[in-house]
Amino acid sequence: MSDLLLRPLGPDDEAQARAAHAELAADGFGFLMFERDGESWPDYVARIEGHRRGQGLEERMVASTFLVAEVDGEIVGRASVRHELNDFLATWGGHVGYGVRPAHRRRGHATAILRGCLEVCREHGIEQALVTCDVDNVGSAAVIEACGGVPDGVAPATESVAAKKRYWVPTGP
Repeated sequence: MSDLLLRPLGPDDEAQARAAHAELAADGFGFLMFERDGESWPDYVARIEGHRRGQGLEERMVASTFLVAEVDGEIVGRASVRHELNDFLATWGGHVGYGVRPAHRRRGHATAILRGCLEVCREHGIEQALVTCDVDNVGSAAVIEACGGVPDGVAPATESVAAKKRYWVPTGP
């Protein structure tokens, strides 16, 4: 496996990011976070960067860092690191969300993405990151456990959210 680079979304990423969004939409997973209909790509990138600084947040949002995972110039996945937890994130969403494009799965990218996200968590003073996954997502559970995740039960399903396995993952070495 080539080295995976986690980096902010940039002005030249539109075509790959939109392709990834379409691919993952088939899995019921949004690649582009908080995308607005009709929004220009430069405006979207600027807004997502503002979220990292805690600017332009809508109600119930927290500051977050959105990153794309790149291998050899190709975007293979994405991650979102929430700098704090609100009530929803503390139960179902956690500090970290990540996804890998279907053609790039089972190559260790998810583990590399999560490890990189744990470093970002540590930079924001988070010593133990809450990471969740759908209860039937065996692959994601294995990734979280490989990164040191300690199980913390299951958050029940609601009308709008699937049941989630919860893990606490240390962010330090």
